[in-house]
Amino acid sequence: MIAPLTYRFRALRIRNFRLFAAGQIVSVAGTWMMVVAQDWLVLGLTGDSAVALGTVTALQFTPMLFTLYGGRLADSHDKRTLLTAANCVSAALALLLALAVFADAVALWHIHLFALGLGIVNAVEVPARLAFISELVPPSVVPNASALSAAYFNVARVLGPALAGLLLTAFGTGWVMLVNALSYLATVTGLRLMRPAELLRPPREAGRARVVDGLRHTLGRPDLAVPMALVAVVGLFGLNFQLTLPLLAKTVLHTGASSFGLLTTVFAAGSLLGAFAASGRSSRPSALLVTGAAIAFGLLEAAVGWAPSPAAAVVLLFLTGFATICFAQAANHRVQLGSDPRYRGRVLALYTLVMQGSTPLGALCVGWLGDRWGARAAFVVGGLVSLAAGLVALSVDREGRRPATRAAPRTPAAEDARP
Repeated sequence: MIAPLTYRFRALRIRNFRLFAAGQIVSVAGTWMMVVAQDWLVLGLTGDSAVALGTVTALQFTPMLFTLYGGRLADSHDKRTLLTAANCVSAALALLLALAVFADAVALWHIHLFALGLGIVNAVEVPARLAFISELVPPSVVPNASALSAAYFNVARVLGPALAGLLLTAFGTGWVMLVNALSYLATVTGLRLMRPAELLRPPREAGRARVVDGLRHTLGRPDLAVPMALVAVVGLFGLNFQLTLPLLAKTVLHTGASSFGLLTTVFAAGSLLGAFAASGRSSRPSALLVTGAAIAFGLLEAAVGWAPSPAAAVVLLFLTGFATICFAQAANHRVQLGSDPRYRGRVLALYTLVMQGSTPLGALCVGWLGDRWGARAAFVVGGLVSLAAGLVALSVDREGRRPATRAAPRTPAAEDARP
């Protein structure tokens, strides 16, 4: 047992990655605390409006449409510098919103501005962070480092909402937002303590890095384009838990802030288990694994919408969290390990765009579904559409593996023509 466990954590032997992971755990925990506090604040200001919550989510993710430019920046500039600047700006935004809450002057438009500003920062930060992993560890360790990154993300996702629920009940939203603002300093500290000489920077592309070159590289590769398309559909209709979980908690299960944090924690715990399951991967996942994970995710998400009791919903949310990260990690590894290092920032920017940039439209659609037919319908529709997308991708992959033409039947003339 010792050797396999050591193997699963092999990326942590590298100092720069340890610093990166430690800072991210603290920062991401603060971010998820902020998500819980922000959603609870919006619901309190608007009388539990699903449309209002969907609007805030849409504003936060709309700037992700410009993430391709962020990918170009990641391929053209020092990623460590970009990440340092992005985290400093995010801290300033969170601090301003916290001060507005403390002053009892917060309005919905303040939250709109914060969500929009954070989305702009994320359009630069996310592709740079994803591509930066390949500079922290050797190529053979990239799958493990990526899986561990998902693991610490979900560790923080477990801790963050649980702490947020306690702080919301005891102190209110302002203190949660202040803690989030301070948490960004952990990432900045980790980045600045790294040894630049130990970073594995790839050779820069000759000439000016162009967004269109990254698009051509992806579209010219069916093994990259198909999982990208699958991620786009699942992200649009299925991955809207920032909106659907609070709706489920308040309008179906009728829970308070602490129980809402518990539901988010259960979902994140399943995601954490899925991340650890992927940490043993050392090679590029197959197309079948990606599509199979999408199908399983769709079935489980739809089942959450039909859950007959809170206990059943908790179990199904745990399993859905597991399937979510299995799908996301398989798709990410297939795209990242299959792309040319020269275009990796732009390819991962496109991956981020289709994964998160579809969220604004998805949030508005799901918010409309939630207001019209309830939170259960949002889960059922998202799951069934994701299931259908997985089945279509599976069919496309099978067609791609078939021979282009079948051998023509031999005729007597053909037999005579053989030497």
